Amino acid sequence: MKNECGWIAQAGSAAARDRLKGPQHADWLVIGAGITGLSAAHALAQLHPGARIVVVDRQRAAQGASARNSGFVVAHEHPTRDELMGNPGFAGFEVDTSISRAASAEVRTMIARHGIECDFRDAGYFFAVSDPGKLTHVDAKLQTLRTLGASAEFLEGDQLNQKLGTRHYRAAIWCGKGNALLQPAKYVKGLLEALPDTVTVYENTDITGLERLGKGRLRANGIDGSIEAKQVLVCLNAFVPRAGLHDSGTFPMELSASLTRPLSDEEFRNIGSVEPWGVLSTRPLGATVRLTPDRRVMIRNTAEYRSRDLSGNELRVRRQHHALGLKRRFPWLTEQDIQHTWTGHLSASRSGQPFFSRVEEGVFAVAGCNGSGVARGTLWGRLLAELASDIDSPMLDAVMRRAQPGWLPPRPLLDIGALLRMRVEAVRARTEI
Repeated sequence: MKNECGWIAQAGSAAARDRLKGPQHADWLVIGAGITGLSAAHALAQLHPGARIVVVDRQRAAQGASARNSGFVVAHEHPTRDELMGNPGFAGFEVDTSISRAASAEVRTMIARHGIECDFRDAGYFFAVSDPGKLTHVDAKLQTLRTLGASAEFLEGDQLNQKLGTRHYRAAIWCGKGNALLQPAKYVKGLLEALPDTVTVYENTDITGLERLGKGRLRANGIDGSIEAKQVLVCLNAFVPRAGLHDSGTFPMELSASLTRPLSDEEFRNIGSVEPWGVLSTRPLGATVRLTPDRRVMIRNTAEYRSRDLSGNELRVRRQHHALGLKRRFPWLTEQDIQHTWTGHLSASRSGQPFFSRVEEGVFAVAGCNGSGVARGTLWGRLLAELASDIDSPMLDAVMRRAQPGWLPPRPLLDIGALLRMRVEAVRARTEI
């Protein structure tokens, strides 16, 4: 079956860019034309108006993992028990929240500055469960979230059903004041189309490695060409090894999602003509679900430790799993109501913190979005450009202090451990899929 992202189909493609051919020279090279790479290119263009900036991407620009995520703009995460006020992890959670709030604000700045139309909804979203036992310490969580600047409310039963139009979810914390939703493919396409003329984008260009030359210059080698640059920013998230960076402490996960047809007028009335919403599970492998402004339902309820794309037959099995999740929430929806099914990759770390580093002279990299790439990627792009430009700030310092992704065992131990952990989490989340 065809791997076709519904978000990209709705957003449409930007004008095609050339493939890199022959030797090229630049002051700055950004590898990766997703949210982080494009945000970095915007920042570099502001900081260095006369410089030549080049962005390369292995596939069509703005159509990789950044365009395929679920579109949650994260300012406030769901706190774990250890992160609640009074517990040892609260201090770190407070710093992480300050970073996430800045990241959410950065998204708003980019949307306003460049006039990006991306169905942005500044109305919060829900941490919701079907099994109320999977939403614990509610009062402490509400207090923690509110102390850190969020709006937070507990809902259950009919009150929650009136918000979501489905009785599948029985308890939830709605969290706003920073948390938002958008159409990710429209957002990243908007970042691409707003680039200034000083930025050149090459797409369908696979960089096979970095080579150090004399006088502090670097050369990025591709199949049909190369680029010499003074500074290189690697913004490949799950695929940083493609640039020769194998010690980031991050690992790839492949997710799959489906998007339905629009609900009919009658179906929409039957669920109470509710406002668009988004739901995140409190369990790591629970389903992510959205009701979009055009009345479609998006569901993502599979996540796997792997970097290789699913085959057509494998994707068909995941689509059937999506259909089961849809039926639990909206019983009349079947697999035939799904219009698009696709995969995408995210970069995760053992600690939940990113890899953000000056790797060596002239080489800077970031990876490890841990499922919050819309906001974090937008902020990281600017901060990575500032790091490479020797510009310090309290926010950059905070990000670099927290950038401790944790140690990963060598393969195959990593593969075995990750697969076992995924199986355990899948069992724990089975009521939320």
